[in-house]
Amino acid sequence: MALLATLRRLNRVVALVAGGAVLLCALFILVEIVLRQLGHSLGGSDEISGYVMAGVTTWGFGFALVDRAHVRIDVVRGRLPAPGRVLFDLLALVALSAVAVLVAFRAWPVLARSIANASRANTVLETPLWIPQAIWFGGLVWFAVMGCLLAVVGAGLFLSSQFAEAEAAIGPPHEG
Repeated sequence: MALLATLRRLNRVVALVAGGAVLLCALFILVEIVLRQLGHSLGGSDEISGYVMAGVTTWGFGFALVDRAHVRIDVVRGRLPAPGRVLFDLLALVALSAVAVLVAFRAWPVLARSIANASRANTVLETPLWIPQAIWFGGLVWFAVMGCLLAVVGAGLFLSSQFAEAEAAIGPPHEG
């Protein structure tokens, strides 16, 4: 399906950007460690690394969902015929998507309040909090959108009785 292929390509780009951010953060921390040994410091490595981790984590949720990397416990599902397995996958995906939408919806007031109040971190860097919160919020929205789009793909495949394709799109990856 073209939509699924597009989602996978987009999420690969997101994963590469997030991985690059983690590598840059690790390099920054390494430089900070070396400078501290020499009696100097750039400062803020702990604060910045925390922001990076929050950002890449939320953006990684969507990648993991599309790549079918989330942990699943399948006790009943495996004993069902293909239509039942896909229905369980679809129900799980809809439930996860609903939670993702709710979390993103509830995260907006946090960002909006930081923007309205011009909030800054209570640190030496005095980081405007809207910057890391916007990245965090963007990742949550991305996750919610990915979940909803995957649910649409799964529902379409289920309704057209394309069960093998649906399992490949929204089911757990096969072991073996």
